[in-house]
Amino acid sequence: MTLRSRRLLLSALTGLAVATTAIVLGVRANAADDKKASAPVKPALSVVVTRPQRATIPVSARANGNIAAWQEASVGTEANGLRLADVRVNVGDVVKRGQVLATFAPESMQVDLLQARAAVAEAEATLGDAAANAERAKSLRATGALSEATINQYVTAERTARARLDAQRAALQARQIKVGQTAVVAPDAGVISSRSATVGAVLPAGQELFRLIRQGRLEWRAEVASSDLAQIKAGTRVTVTPAGGAPIVGTVRMVAPTVDPQTRNGIVYVDLPDPGSARSGMFARGEFETGSSSALTLPQSAVQLREGFSYVFKVGADNKVTQTKIDVGRRFGDRIEVTGGLAADARVVAMGGGFLAEGDTVRVVDTPPAMTASATSAARATPPKP
Repeated sequence: MTLRSRRLLLSALTGLAVATTAIVLGVRANAADDKKASAPVKPALSVVVTRPQRATIPVSARANGNIAAWQEASVGTEANGLRLADVRVNVGDVVKRGQVLATFAPESMQVDLLQARAAVAEAEATLGDAAANAERAKSLRATGALSEATINQYVTAERTARARLDAQRAALQARQIKVGQTAVVAPDAGVISSRSATVGAVLPAGQELFRLIRQGRLEWRAEVASSDLAQIKAGTRVTVTPAGGAPIVGTVRMVAPTVDPQTRNGIVYVDLPDPGSARSGMFARGEFETGSSSALTLPQSAVQLREGFSYVFKVGADNKVTQTKIDVGRRFGDRIEVTGGLAADARVVAMGGGFLAEGDTVRVVDTPPAMTASATSAARATPPKP
């Protein structure tokens, strides 16, 4: 055998060996791939699924507005030029109808009252004398001792004295009223909202001393869009939430008959029978319960908010999840209305969607898995055994 023949034979044997090795390795790789493909996929998380449910949700109209006094009373002085001697109440005090709020120095009024009483006594004495003269003159009419003109003079003097007595009695009553005006009293029960009375001040008649919230009643004056006014009637239930306060339940008292042409809003007056921490002048938001409607709802825990949109994770027949964008509407309790993007029979992850990703395989359980957020993260790193 020549040298060339030996080399050709060696090359052929080497190629055969390489081919055989490649075939063996390929068979092993295919077997490994088949084994890997046939192995079950471990779930990323144990979840509870839910389906959209029909629920009756209240229909409401929302509005903003200010809290104000139902009615305010201005309490001032009726006496003129008197010195304020005592102020008995302050801002925030609860007062009753007829309660004395302040008093003026009564000395000058009491002097006038004494003078009026003396004038009445004098007029009574004058009337008594004139009446006696008129009676004697009438008794002498038959004798002719006095002329008819003289008798008439005595009768006229009696009538004049009686008129003067009536005038003095009226003056006395006026002085008594003036003395009563030295005490400033509350015209109604309520709460003192402002005070300008200062001890020692000499005030003219009509000067305001106090401002009173009548009966302590507050109301919410809501600015409601004209498109919602037709749905709101007297007696409608309202939930009012003052800034920084707890919700208050109120009732619509009246809907204003006009609408502001600039804002196209109308004022709705809402009585607040139990205002709680609310104060006059506070800003508040509110919801008017105008009815109810049926809607498709999901638990709020099933809806994830990402990049300004709402998503849910639908669970397929193979237990793989698919992230689905949905449209949402009203919220009621722990549920949220689904307005589009989801079928009524869809299976949705009830909670824990924030730890899932598109295409994850999950294990469906009947009860929620008892794990915290950190434990759930650990579950994704170390999947549970099937």
